[in-house]
Amino acid sequence: MKRAFDVVVSSLGLALTSPIILVAAIAVKSGSRGPVFFNGPRVGRDGVVFRMHKLRTMSAGADKAGPAVTAGDDTRVTPVGRFLRRTKIDELPQLLNVVKGEMSLVGPRPEHPDYVAHYTEEQRRLLAVRPGITGPATLAYIDEERLLSGGGGEARYIEDVMPQKLALELQYVKRAGFVSDLSILARTAARVVRRSFVRY
Repeated sequence: MKRAFDVVVSSLGLALTSPIILVAAIAVKSGSRGPVFFNGPRVGRDGVVFRMHKLRTMSAGADKAGPAVTAGDDTRVTPVGRFLRRTKIDELPQLLNVVKGEMSLVGPRPEHPDYVAHYTEEQRRLLAVRPGITGPATLAYIDEERLLSGGGGEARYIEDVMPQKLALELQYVKRAGFVSDLSILARTAARVVRRSFVRY
């Protein structure tokens, strides 16, 4: 039932948001040189690495010039990219990952292989399920970039933020259900709309 729900809702979501993605893609291309999309490696179900689709929010080649996490004061982020990140429009192409079966609408957020290498045996249990576009950790750390500002972002992420996020994800996996997934989707939509109108 979860997979059927994912396919139906993500397909409908892609159809409805395609004009937004198109306008955002034009803005990305006009605002800086480089490709429109960024397809970064992420670790999915059963440890399989896949390419997670996003609209590019950083300067071209930024993924090779710094850490895989982004702080709020990261100079690699373009002006257009800052808007797309604040409104989460850059995440819309991940609906295609859901249609392809690489992700779910709700689930543990997929991590970069470099960070999965730091997982404990307990944390690796998260790899038994499909990762999601949103989840409890996504909600709790929706302003993660602000937390990582001020220097030492990657070290702080690995040592402090990531373990706390993974603890929330493990709790979710133990108690996940259709009703709780609907609640997370509704709360995510509300938080995204609210933060889209807040400047910081």
